[in-house]
Amino acid sequence: MFVKHKSLTLKYLNSTRTVLLILKDKIMSILTDNVIPGNHGKIFGTNAIEDLDLLEIKSSLLELDGIKDVLLNTDIFPREFTVHTSKMIPISAIENRVKLVGFHAIPKGLFEL
Repeated sequence: MFVKHKSLTLKYLNSTRTVLLILKDKIMSILTDNVIPGNHGKIFGTNAIEDLDLLEIKSSLLELDGIKDVLLNTDIFPREFTVHTSKMIPISAIENRVKLVGFHAIPKGLFEL
């Protein structure tokens, strides 16, 4: 009788572990595929070099619903910009918007400060 309960307990623990792993994957997918509203924003690298090109990228991104600010970092190469949002925005929407201007946007890692 004890062995049967132990088996059920192990099955329960394994299924709970599986559910937790699936939830972890879903949460990580949300974090890596979207820009989450908040103070950190999301940093992107770009192949745009000239200040005028970066300003064009900024103005194009600010037209997207939910983007509240774009900060340009022209002190480093490759150039970077940080996007702050008021709602969850897919990274693909930002990448596609920058492509329309003629450049690329490559998201940097999670929670870079």
